Amino acid sequence: MSVQDRPVTTAKWRTVDIVTTAVLGVAFGVVFILWNLVNSAIALVPPVSGVMNGVYLMPGLVAGLLVRKPGAATFASTLAAAVSLLASPYGGIIVVYGLVQGLGGELGFALARYRRFGWGTAVLAAVTAGLSTSLLDLTLYYPAVSFWGVKVPYTVLTVLSSVVVAGVLGLLLVRALARTGALSSFASGRSRV
Repeated sequence: MSVQDRPVTTAKWRTVDIVTTAVLGVAFGVVFILWNLVNSAIALVPPVSGVMNGVYLMPGLVAGLLVRKPGAATFASTLAAAVSLLASPYGGIIVVYGLVQGLGGELGFALARYRRFGWGTAVLAAVTAGLSTSLLDLTLYYPAVSFWGVKVPYTVLTVLSSVVVAGVLGLLLVRALARTGALSSFASGRSRV
């Protein structure tokens, strides 16, 4: 078993875990403010708009892959959404999205039992996060649209976006940070990269 795939030794949060997860949440919240402007300007309709969702799923995936503690994905994702609420055109529902997206990513890490943090887990957590946001979107905003014509393609595009942006790019980001030595306090920083 490689170092990167070793189980989490403890679920207990350290101060550095809390601070790092909070910083990730705030940083991604600022990214969301800018991404909301791009997303609103493009104003794509479903199912194509699902392509834009991967960015919103990054804080949960990156936090989960970096901190490797139960709750990291939910904490970072919810905080990012709360920060973006300061300039969000979407209103308070955005915090619900952050929570649901974080829980979706958390489900992927939980299915891997917080034991592996390589490509398989990154993709699994991205899929569960993408499915969670698709389910919420389709329930709240598109309940009456065609199942095969809109709902299925929207979900597929959201999950693909989540896998590519949040899963693949998220893991590459964590590994790049680990190579700098900035993550030496975390198991993700001591992994082979």
